Amino acid sequence: MLRSIDYSGLIYPVNPHDVAAFKSSRRDHFGYSTLRLMGTTVLVASGIAFLILVVSGPILSALGSSFLAAFVNGEGAAALPSLFITLAVAFAFLAVIGGSIYVAIRSWRRSGGPWQRFYRMNKFAEDNELSFTPLDYDSPYPGLIFSQGDSRTIRHRFTSAAGRTLDYGNYEYSTGSGKSKTTQKWGFLALELDRALPHMVLDAAANNQLFGVSNLPQAFAKNQVLKLEGDFNSHFTLYCPTAYERDALYVFTPDLMALLIDKAAPFDVEVVDKWLLVYSPKPFDLIDPAVHRRLLGIADTVGTKALRQSRNYADDTIGDRSVNLVAPRGQRLRSGIPQATLITAAVFALIFGGQLLLRMTG
Repeated sequence: MLRSIDYSGLIYPVNPHDVAAFKSSRRDHFGYSTLRLMGTTVLVASGIAFLILVVSGPILSALGSSFLAAFVNGEGAAALPSLFITLAVAFAFLAVIGGSIYVAIRSWRRSGGPWQRFYRMNKFAEDNELSFTPLDYDSPYPGLIFSQGDSRTIRHRFTSAAGRTLDYGNYEYSTGSGKSKTTQKWGFLALELDRALPHMVLDAAANNQLFGVSNLPQAFAKNQVLKLEGDFNSHFTLYCPTAYERDALYVFTPDLMALLIDKAAPFDVEVVDKWLLVYSPKPFDLIDPAVHRRLLGIADTVGTKALRQSRNYADDTIGDRSVNLVAPRGQRLRSGIPQATLITAAVFALIFGGQLLLRMTG
């Protein structure tokens, strides 16, 4: 685990010449070349918007002059409503374009541009025995979010340069098609464990949606919920495979539960195969030192405790403790009906029942 972290690469001012040299050396590398194309697209779009703003100014001026001439010639009364509507639409249009350009330029200047951000993140990675990739398409983990949708992408990825695998960044995938296509964005952290463990999921209450609906992309059968001691159940709902309750208690001891509440309460946690996975329903701002401090803190506390607690684990149903595997019935949780579906069905049932009751009593 990383103990002493150097955050200077994310904090201290950077030399523009160093950023320029970094850009020159990386712009054709995998990940950076794609982002260069994306940056060019943004610049072209901003240029087009600015061109529209410049060209539309004289057109609107000429249009206003023609209305003014009509008003002077005694025809203004009839043209007045059209004048007001035209000017209102035109000024709204210009305000949107001008505001977009202002926000884009201000954001660009405040952040120093994408290459300065890449330079900072790469410097932080090099200072802390990590490797940084701005864009990647390899998501080899067996977790919930990594098996969803298509167009799967990892952005701002930090991985351990040697030793045990530690990997964190932002993950996104697309669902649906055409006009109904949406992009789901997550922050994630993956830590490699020594032993294969039963599939267990901690669904955090802090990031649930309205009516306590889980934000996770998959629902699990409710008879797999395991209640733990203390106030842990008010922070997380623990799912474990049937007949593996004792195994879950072996891993999730009171001290590990306390660390989870203290360090990872806003996040969902999944243990699957030999991986401890942490999910955030919102992408991480990985130019912010505080975000790295929290994620590395989770790996260093929760991760270290989970490793210690599970290093001697073996699935008794296999009968051979030297085998680092979990029996098939413990490898994956059973799916259930999503809470959103149940709530929707209940609402429709109430509406239908109410209408039926009105007809019967009417």
